[in-house]
Amino acid sequence: MKTVLLPLLPTAPALNSYLHCRAQVSSDLTRCVVFLGISLDVDADRDGVVEKNNPRKGTWTWGPDGQGAILLVNCDKDNPFISGLDCDDEKIFSKEDLRDMSRMILRTEGPQRLPAGYEMVLYIPMSDSDKVGVFYVENPFFGQRYIHVLGRRKLYHVVKYTGGSAELEFFVEGLRFPDDTFPGLVSINISLLESLTEGIPQAPIFTDTVVFRVAPWIMTPNTLAPVNVFVCSVKDNYLFLKEVKSLVSKASCDLKVCFGYVNRGDRWMQDEIEFGYIRAPHKCFPVVLDSPRDGGLKEFPIKEILGPDFGYVTREPLFEVVTSLDSFGNLEVSPPVTVNGKAYPLGRILIGSSFPISAGRRMTKVVRDFLYAQQVQSPVELYSDWLTVGHVDEFVTFVPLPDKKQFRMLMASTSACYKLFREKQKEGHGEATMFKGYSGTDTKRVTINKVLSNEVMVQENQYVQRCIDWNRDILKKELGLTEKDIIDLPALFKIDKMGKAMAYFPNMVNMIVLSRDLGIPKPFGPIIEGDCCLEAHVRSLLEPLGLMCSFIDDISSYHKMLGEVHCGTNVHREPFSFKWWHVIP
Repeated sequence: MKTVLLPLLPTAPALNSYLHCRAQVSSDLTRCVVFLGISLDVDADRDGVVEKNNPRKGTWTWGPDGQGAILLVNCDKDNPFISGLDCDDEKIFSKEDLRDMSRMILRTEGPQRLPAGYEMVLYIPMSDSDKVGVFYVENPFFGQRYIHVLGRRKLYHVVKYTGGSAELEFFVEGLRFPDDTFPGLVSINISLLESLTEGIPQAPIFTDTVVFRVAPWIMTPNTLAPVNVFVCSVKDNYLFLKEVKSLVSKASCDLKVCFGYVNRGDRWMQDEIEFGYIRAPHKCFPVVLDSPRDGGLKEFPIKEILGPDFGYVTREPLFEVVTSLDSFGNLEVSPPVTVNGKAYPLGRILIGSSFPISAGRRMTKVVRDFLYAQQVQSPVELYSDWLTVGHVDEFVTFVPLPDKKQFRMLMASTSACYKLFREKQKEGHGEATMFKGYSGTDTKRVTINKVLSNEVMVQENQYVQRCIDWNRDILKKELGLTEKDIIDLPALFKIDKMGKAMAYFPNMVNMIVLSRDLGIPKPFGPIIEGDCCLEAHVRSLLEPLGLMCSFIDDISSYHKMLGEVHCGTNVHREPFSFKWWHVIP
């Protein structure tokens, strides 16, 4: 706590232990001095407790030894009877709402009342007014009241001085996530103002400042434990739902079904939303990021997910055209990695884009800016525009392992598929038939021999493999991987009329990962001795690693509409135990 000396004339209020007189030689008057201690305090050491006068409270630094307070965007909805998010209003309806905020305490020590001409003012810069809100806790006789004192429409608040040794409690909420125009830091100031004489404006003679960083939105990779699995119920996916339900029960997590009155016929759960979370030392809760695609599931995250301790955020482009690449099958995150000595303990975000020299489709700038601005999961842009749908989840995913690396990266591979088919052909299984058990009218009898003899398909898949290999090299470089960290899953593609690639049979890399239980699209591969050789091959790659493969039939309800199991599901996962403020960006 810093002490301010206030010179006063003897006509000031009666002296107390904080008011001392001293003689002025050059004057017949006696002047007096008031000693006033002021400290604006926050949890600058990030232990969940507001300490007294931390000398580093006015700065913010990253890392395990860093200092500076943390603020959550109050983006959940604790009161079901109000519209919008908690941060949209200037009211507090419950103690639950307060728990989402960071405490701030103004400690004062001084006379019973301030001398005339002095007042304390709490204030924020105009540039922060749309980013932070402050509530004051008032204690009237009949219970506490929470008064909104700083925010969008209030830049300053005159603090009522209570005299003696006092602690005034405030609660601070974040209003905006970091973005391209907002690095995430906000400051709050307390100033003691002095009026020299009547008619002259007050001037600050002392200021104390605290700095908060707004907590970033953090994505959760496949290596984290699942909590809830979300899937849509539509008119033709009953059997798919049944198989997903069986998988979820094995993984000991909960299944949340979005029914038709909410999804309005939109089955692409992965494309609509991405789950993440925000954390401060005192609180952590999940936050769903809503994509700008706005299909039939547009209202789902607001109506069914937003609620107490479950937040919501979205980014909508104003002048850009929304494309398929803005769906969140095109937004993934790697497990934690270390690259050339640089640690990414929360992994790295993966987004699909166009080839660097082409003018193809790209995720909208407003979403990309948001992802980059979070700072703690440095994004990697991949090349996905070669695909019809254009999503990164069509060629890459990650599975958890209990070894030192803790994961493997799985990639779709046409080379692996042709290699497997040639091996089976040499073994005398060239007439083994694909798509057995699938009654689709668009499939004729397809054998290994026919696939291998189709020169057009061979050339198309050579092109696809080059596109995948381009991404393979980027991922190896940006995630610090070697070939032994990668497992190739057989896949085949066909090229559409626009020159884009789509899966020929259900794309197995587009799976749902629930700890060690994998829900893999059933590929309907060549049947050899009663077994699908594609399923058998994938089992031989993954099950020795302790993973359990369940093959889910999605061919009619998802594959024929250019999606698979991962596209039709979404997983809310546990947060990282690692504290994001220990990252060094």
